[in-house]
Order: sequence, then structure tokens, then C-alpha cells
Amino acid sequence: MPGGNDVIKQVHGALEYERRINLHRYPVKIGFVNGAVVLEGEVADVAAKKLALELAGAVDGVRGVIDRLHIAPAERKGDGAILDSVRGAFLRQPEFRNCTIRSRAKGRVETLRDAPGGGEIEFAVEDGIVTLEGSAASLSHKRIAGVLAWWAPGCRDVVNSLDVQPPEQDGDDEVVDALRLVLEMDPLVQAGQIRASCRNYVVTLEGYVRTDEERRQAEADAWCLFAVDRVLNRIEVRR
Repeated sequence: MPGGNDVIKQVHGALEYERRINLHRYPVKIGFVNGAVVLEGEVADVAAKKLALELAGAVDGVRGVIDRLHIAPAERKGDGAILDSVRGAFLRQPEFRNCTIRSRAKGRVETLRDAPGGGEIEFAVEDGIVTLEGSAASLSHKRIAGVLAWWAPGCRDVVNSLDVQPPEQDGDDEVVDALRLVLEMDPLVQAGQIRASCRNYVVTLEGYVRTDEERRQAEADAWCLFAVDRVLNRIEVRR
């Protein structure tokens, strides 16, 4: 079995080779403890975070990955401002109108909407990290809740611990269903021009859009989905 220094060197090499990970602008601290790689620091986006975790876990001799990576937000926001953004997103989104919504701040829980029978979601923000707890009515609701949290300006990470009640079998079709809903929700994307497919939690995007920004946004939406491991962006830009 490779030693700790060898594993760290291999992980560093894998991260440096991946074009979506910029170790020069966003240095990542790599450790190795009891067979697990520890990744710590800030990265550019959700894609860089997920790819770093995947690459580290694929190195020979690694039995687990401890995730301490966060996203460097475009604009730094305080926890209160992020909490307000998440609160507004949940209350506005029609998919959650039948769901009980609670926020938690400084040990105090506030019920924002009481709607028994459609799930119970409680969220909190600490150091820019949004935590989602409770239950969602479906896997799509769980995934949409995570995306709404990621969309909050200033968000550095999302811990999506929502249970699905009643339980559902997850799979590629569930990912595609949620992604279609998310793309339709996103005002920066024309969802009708984008086709999405998924195999083994790898999403492929096809179709055409009018701008490079719209192409990037559609890909970012897919990366934000819970359990998506990789995104292949084959969308064309037609001006």
C-alpha cells in the first residue's frame, strides 16, 4: 500500500491535471489520515469541488475522502443575508407550497410556513454553509431544495441531509426529472432548448443556447444537483 506522502503526491498530481481545478489560484491542502485523504480549502465552483473529491477517492490506497472543501463565492455575504435569501427562495417556490418550512438561527427555530403532509424542511447557515435537515416529499424536492440553497448569493457549501418520505428508489431518471425542473426554474436559462440525459449519475447536456453565460449556467445547475458525479456539456452556442 502506498505511503502517506506518495498518496498526497498522487492526489496533488490528479488535481493539478484536471483543468477545472486551479490549484494556483485556489490552493487545496491535502492530508492523509488512517487511509483517508483530507481535502481542505476553497475551490472555484461546485464542479471543482465534486471533481476533486472524485479524483482523490480514485487514487490507489485511498479508502475514503474527508471533505472540507468549500466554494469561493463571487460575493462574500454574512450568514444573515444568506439565510434571508434561502428563506425567500423556499417561500416563493411553488414546489414547496405544501411543505412546512423552518429556519434556525442562533439556536432559535422559526416556522415560516406550516403545511403538514408535504415534508418538513429546516435550514440554517453557519460560516456561509447552508444545512438542510428534515424530510422532503420526493427525491426531486430534495434535489431542488439543494439547488435553491446553492443559488443563494454568498453560499460556500450545502449539506443536504434531507430524508425522502416516503422513501423512493433513486436513479438516473430521477436526476433527469429534477434537472428539467431546475432548468425551468432558472431565469437565466431557456430550458426548452436544452436536452438532458443521465447515465450512472453522469449528466449530459445537449441543445443550443444564445450565449456562453447561458451555457455555463445550465452546466452549473446540473453540477448543483445532489448525487450528480460529473457533467458533460455539449450545448452549442448559436448567436
